Amino acid sequence: MTNWSNVIGRVSFVNCDPLFHGLNSNWDILPAPPAWLTGHLIRRDCLVAPIPTADYADNHSKFILLPDIGIASDGAVGSVLLFSNYELHDINDIALPTDSSTSKKLLMYLLKKLDIFPKTVEMGPDLDEMLNKCDAALLIGDRALDEAERRPELVKFDLGSEWKRVTGLPMVFAVFAASIESDNTNLQRAHNDLLSNAINFNSNKSYKDEVIDFTSERSSFSIDRVEKYFSQVTNILDDAAVKGLETFLDEVCGMEEPINWLKV
Repeated sequence: MTNWSNVIGRVSFVNCDPLFHGLNSNWDILPAPPAWLTGHLIRRDCLVAPIPTADYADNHSKFILLPDIGIASDGAVGSVLLFSNYELHDINDIALPTDSSTSKKLLMYLLKKLDIFPKTVEMGPDLDEMLNKCDAALLIGDRALDEAERRPELVKFDLGSEWKRVTGLPMVFAVFAASIESDNTNLQRAHNDLLSNAINFNSNKSYKDEVIDFTSERSSFSIDRVEKYFSQVTNILDDAAVKGLETFLDEVCGMEEPINWLKV
């Protein structure tokens, strides 16, 4: 039986591939949808996992965050998108997916800034079904990438771009969290291995090309599409991203307490 302290959770989407491709084989990997990973952490199914930023806000007393790494964008993210056949101010209701609390809260915050107050309905992330029942639909991850490529005329806005327009800051969609009761030595080992991969992806062309080829093959996205996406999404949190994270936690989630960072 696998020891939970040797397990790292990961989002099933391709946005985690630069962190997890070729990760030290001493780790076991638990792939899951974003919203499930929060529960896995709470149940001690894994040591560390990237969870929706809004879930961290809701459970911040239970978690510590690993610095430097996450899932973020400085502008367009390409995989958190609002789709509709209507113009924004003509949208009366929106279908929201069940797989990410961050994107749902972010969308409603951004629409409020535009004086748009639609009704919302939660349902499975199937664009056709969502648009059959509602004027607009929110999709995240690989599904959003796929639908945007097939039907670009339906994309009304990219939530990363809109957040950047409103705040001037990057948007951090997911943070790497762990139980506050976890062993710090294990957490520092996980942090080092994940951050090393993220840095290697940005600085080592051979490794980057290897990851892009792997992601293209497993996802069916073209190499050009994967390259573009990996130029939009980042797994490294710089000072501006941390400021964006703090702003989202405060203004959107109402979290007043400071972030509890792992000391490394």
